[in-house]
Amino acid sequence: MDLVEVLPNRLHMLRFPIGQAYLWQDGGALTLVDAGNAESAAAIEGAIRSLGLLPERLERIVLTHCHRDHVGAAGELAARWGARVLAHRLDAPVVRGERPVPEPVLLDWEIPLYAHGLTVPEAPPTPVDRELEDGDALGFGDGAHVVHAPGHTDGSIGIHLPRHGVLFTGDCVAAVGPPMLGVFNVDRVRAIESFRRLAALEPSVACFGHGDPLTVDTASALAEAAAGTPA
Repeated sequence: MDLVEVLPNRLHMLRFPIGQAYLWQDGGALTLVDAGNAESAAAIEGAIRSLGLLPERLERIVLTHCHRDHVGAAGELAARWGARVLAHRLDAPVVRGERPVPEPVLLDWEIPLYAHGLTVPEAPPTPVDRELEDGDALGFGDGAHVVHAPGHTDGSIGIHLPRHGVLFTGDCVAAVGPPMLGVFNVDRVRAIESFRRLAALEPSVACFGHGDPLTVDTASALAEAAAGTPA
């Protein structure tokens, strides 16, 4: 796992072989956005300690959606350190193991990528302490709130921190090179609509589920990519 500073003393990316999570600091209080795979709890804890922070100050784990590379370690970290797990109402039953993970409608070129993604260990059923809705306040980042962004999954969300100009897109948007619509969507049309909704927030920092964060000309790059994405 690689630990990458995005904003000094505020935001770090935790990059795994497939997927990534983000650690946000409010003083000593910590929020994790996504939680890597089922084998990543020890690496996440080690990253927190390497920054001189205390894992017992992890207050919440906000899941952008229900896929295994984002949910995996959430339950173990929550059980170990008392953090609350938050997920959108529509994805929460999948996170808890009550419903199957929704199958995406794959484009031909996505098929081998999807097969590779399934090499990530399955996420264990994970309790969800709070079910989220569009617009809900999240209690960190001086006003972070939920932006429902369905299409990748029904309950996919973005997380917007307007005071800091930061947007977590989950897998609605990716950045393997320039920003692009995320892959493996259950509904491509809704995913494009969500991409455009997120781009309209005009963030100065965009943090993706896959790919490096964008910190320069972010708003214009997202707007151009969203407008140019064909249905």
